[in-house]
Amino acid sequence: MKTATLSRRTFLGTVAIGGALSVTTFPNAAASAAQTSSGQFQDRFFKAGITDAPNDALCERWKAAGMDGMEVRHWNVSVEEARKRRLLAEKHDLRIHSVMRGWTTFHEPDQAKWEASIETMRVALRSAAAYGANVVLFASHELKPLQWPDRWNMEIDFDPKTLMIKSLLPGDNTPYAESIAWQNRSTERVLRAFEILIPDAAKEGVILALENVRDNFWCTPEFYTAIIRHFNSIWFKSYFDFANHQSVAKAEYWLDALGSEIVKIHVKDHRIDEVKGKRGGGPLTMTKAGRGSTDWLSVRKKLDEVQYHGWLTLEDGDRRVEESAAILNAFAKGEPIPTWD
Repeated sequence: MKTATLSRRTFLGTVAIGGALSVTTFPNAAASAAQTSSGQFQDRFFKAGITDAPNDALCERWKAAGMDGMEVRHWNVSVEEARKRRLLAEKHDLRIHSVMRGWTTFHEPDQAKWEASIETMRVALRSAAAYGANVVLFASHELKPLQWPDRWNMEIDFDPKTLMIKSLLPGDNTPYAESIAWQNRSTERVLRAFEILIPDAAKEGVILALENVRDNFWCTPEFYTAIIRHFNSIWFKSYFDFANHQSVAKAEYWLDALGSEIVKIHVKDHRIDEVKGKRGGGPLTMTKAGRGSTDWLSVRKKLDEVQYHGWLTLEDGDRRVEESAAILNAFAKGEPIPTWD
């Protein structure tokens, strides 16, 4: 999918005058409009950004920009405070759809630290329920800097029942023996934490949404999907990020593997500096949406194939909400992604 470059002044002026971006702003707009009107790309998504905590001014601006809701970072709050923020958002016809817990330490061998990390998730689940969110986004933990093969070459062989790794790639895995052992020990601890927390999630009516994160833990589509499916629970699903594991495989491979296990999506883009893996992965550079290697049209088609029609949350650094809404709207309709100078 092509991108269209705009100056911030031109874009914000268009929003201020018309409240929305005209299709004439984008190259090939007539073809894109025809695609949409023909039913190929029906916009059945909810759009969101990420914020700390909503206030009236923020909600007014987000609603005017065309957002449907938000993901909040403030997970460690009282139930009363979360309910207050929920009512404030709903006053502006917005929804707090997700709470970002972030990194956890479920791999901790220290029992006290392990239990403390589990308790933080219980706090986040209670807060999410009070916010009106139906997921808590979290990452299992950040891996130690041990020796790993290049991610784009990984072909993890694992036991489908125990999820213990046998090898990270075909051939001699002796150089990675410590890494495999360390990851397997961590996996056992992390899975036990998930097992404990799933009943808490069910009690609160909030899904534990495990994000694929930019490290070497469960980092192939097949292995990550096996982790998600291990519990066969509606309360444990995937929060899929388009770009976090772009170095391993293109988003399309991840979407094919995960399918209906995806409960929410982060829209993001990185640039592959050189394709080295058979699934399109390679060393990458972090960049803004529309300036990376994501094939937006292909990914948009894939979302229809896997029948995902839920929330799209843009995670794109410091960006004006008007720009964020334009990016999400363009992607949802199968139109070129706008970029700015």
